[in-house]
Amino acid sequence: MYRHKTPGTPRAAAPRLVFLLSLLFSAAIDGAGPSLPLRDLDGKAHNTNEYIGKGQWVVVAVWSADCPICRREMYHMTFLHEEHKDKDVRVLGFSIDGYAQRDKALEFADEQSLNFPNLIGHPGDAVRLSGHPLAGTPTYYFFAPDGKFMTQRVGALTQTQAERVLDALRTTR
Repeated sequence: MYRHKTPGTPRAAAPRLVFLLSLLFSAAIDGAGPSLPLRDLDGKAHNTNEYIGKGQWVVVAVWSADCPICRREMYHMTFLHEEHKDKDVRVLGFSIDGYAQRDKALEFADEQSLNFPNLIGHPGDAVRLSGHPLAGTPTYYFFAPDGKFMTQRVGALTQTQAERVLDALRTTR
């Protein structure tokens, strides 16, 4: 994309500004868990801080109903959630289909037999949740028990791979 250079505007200023703003935004969400009001697939209002920062690790599975990888791989998160939900890890689903496409998201959740809570929003909401650009779906955000964003993984992720990421994160804390 071509951008017209305004005379007197330093070329490097824009990237530095974006970097500084991302650091400030990331620092603002570290800590007790991000607060983002969303609705679940049934239309009930929730906030992400109901799930994140409550003493358990949280894996947020960001998905879309038309994502072929999500359709093929999301069942791994149902196994992860089932095995760990009462102990140390929970899964929170996050559909970026938007509430206007709720029927598609509901159909996906039913087809996949998702056994964990799912909220629905837009790609920009996913960015606000993590403080990092959304590269695509599926994306997995990992939050520490205190709500601090730790890392993200983009693409297919099995239960075993997610457990390895969590094990590595536990050793760095």
